[in-house]
Order: sequence, then structure tokens, then C-alpha cells
Amino acid sequence: MRFRSIIAGALLVVWGASSASAAMLISEDRGGQIGHYLQAFAALRSSGEDVVIDGNCLSACTLVLGLIPRQRICVTERARLGFHAAWMPDDNGRPVTSPMGTQALWNIYPSRVRSWINHHGGLSRKMIFLEGHELSSIVPACGTQTRSASKEPRSHHRAMRLVRYGTASAARDSR
Repeated sequence: MRFRSIIAGALLVVWGASSASAAMLISEDRGGQIGHYLQAFAALRSSGEDVVIDGNCLSACTLVLGLIPRQRICVTERARLGFHAAWMPDDNGRPVTSPMGTQALWNIYPSRVRSWINHHGGLSRKMIFLEGHELSSIVPACGTQTRSASKEPRSHHRAMRLVRYGTASAARDSR
């Protein structure tokens, strides 16, 4: 319940089922402050819920890859992850790259994600996108992955309680 209070107002229950078969649906999340995502995804990890990425998961949202166990994440064919260097606003509100924040992102990403980022120019001010076949070679496609506990095939949005982010995100509640 703590996770839901962190992003209060940003969640919409889409499907009804037992909490043991729950899944968080991430769709059109533009990211935000790293700290908010660290807190939200740590709570989600503790909840045991699965994560379905269906649409954009950009910037700090991509931390989901390092904070939620791989066997609890899947991507749809619409999923697209966007990576860039961390930044903070200067005194005039202009973005300035944060080496410390960028290193924090780097340390959280799994090695396969870091390898892909390196292969595509590294983390910089320019957003790079991981999608399609490249993404499904790193993160299992929904419907093809098995849950580690039950060893039963994961369904694609069936028999799960899906909770959607929509346009709001874990970082948006304090802005």
C-alpha cells in the first residue's frame, strides 16, 4: 500500500484479480527525479508485483530494470525505454549534467543494459531509445517469460490486476 500512496492519484486500476497475480503497467512515463523512482520501485520490489512495460518508460523510469528482478518484468511490442545522462537545473533553470546522478543511474542498470548503452554512445544529454528486438533480447517479452515461483507461463495482460501509470509518474506527485 505504501507504493500506492507515493503515487496517489496517478494510478488507475484497470483489471480486477487477486494481489498474488498483480502487475504494474508502466505506460507513457516520462521520468523525473531519481530519488522518487528509487523509493517507488523499492516499494514495488517489496510488494512482489510484476511489471509490464507497454509504451514509453523514459529517463528515471528506466531504473525499473535494475530495481525489479528481471523475472518480474516483461515488455510488450509497444515498449520503448529512453536513456540519457542525469541532470539538474542550474540557477537559471537550465539543465546541467550531473556526473554523480549519472553514475548512480549507471550503477543501478544491469550489465546487459550498460553494454547496450555503451554500444549506442553512452549516457549523454541526447536520449537513446531501446525498443523492439533489441529490447526483447534484454527484457523478456510478455507472454514468453515464466514466473520463477510457479513456472507457469505468464499471460499477456490476462488474469492480472493491472495498475496503470498513465501520464503521471512516481516523480510527478511532488511537482
